[in-house]
Amino acid sequence: MQAVRRALRKSLILSVILTLALPLGGALLGVGLAIGQPAVWAIGIACMVMGFYGCPCAWTMAYAPTKNLSRIVSAVVEENLCTVSEIASQLSLSETDVRNRLDLCFRKRYLTGYKWEGDAIVLNDNRAPDKRAYAAECPFCGAKFSYTADDPRCPYCGSPIKH
Repeated sequence: MQAVRRALRKSLILSVILTLALPLGGALLGVGLAIGQPAVWAIGIACMVMGFYGCPCAWTMAYAPTKNLSRIVSAVVEENLCTVSEIASQLSLSETDVRNRLDLCFRKRYLTGYKWEGDAIVLNDNRAPDKRAYAAECPFCGAKFSYTADDPRCPYCGSPIKH
């Protein structure tokens, strides 16, 4: 849930900044014309262009899709809806739309800890394999011990051990 919230926050900040760029650019353009500074005009025009074209794009192509995915993730994580049909009926979407959005959520790693089995979403109980331990005898102090590849040293004398 944290990943989708982070993405939503980033897209919201970008959208708000681009929304504020249009009036800021207009103000800079007016001030630049009033004081006769072409550099301020240029900055004002650049801000107006960014705001005029970037604002609608940011809201419709960054924030809105991320908000939709956030709602799907919330339905799975917080409301414990576990099938495509349950999510579709709760969110008033078609099952095809829910499948596509769930697929996108899994690809963007917004639903970590879950896996998709058919039309059901279940908790992923798979664990990472344990670290492999090796038996060794220290060539320096003669101690017998086991070690992992992360720490190939004798625990008694601290000598490095070759694999």
